[in-house]
Amino acid sequence: MPIFEYLCEECDDQFEELVIGEQDAILCPQCGSKQTRKLISRCRAKVKSGSAELGEAAVPASGGSGCSGCGGGSCATCG
Repeated sequence: MPIFEYLCEECDDQFEELVIGEQDAILCPQCGSKQTRKLISRCRAKVKSGSAELGEAAVPASGGSGCSGCGGGSCATCG
């Protein structure tokens, strides 16, 4: 399903919208403004050992914690 994330530049509300085909303007559900812009969304990819979000460090399936940078899951890379 083509679900996109948007940000309203009037009220700073972030929301998702199901978009089918081309739409001229996406209205903010909070304030009704047409001043919205599409955000770049994260995506998920299925891998053999589970799932991982692209663009983020994946936690090993063997039970390890964090990324190779900190090993504890508390740095900015680990989220």
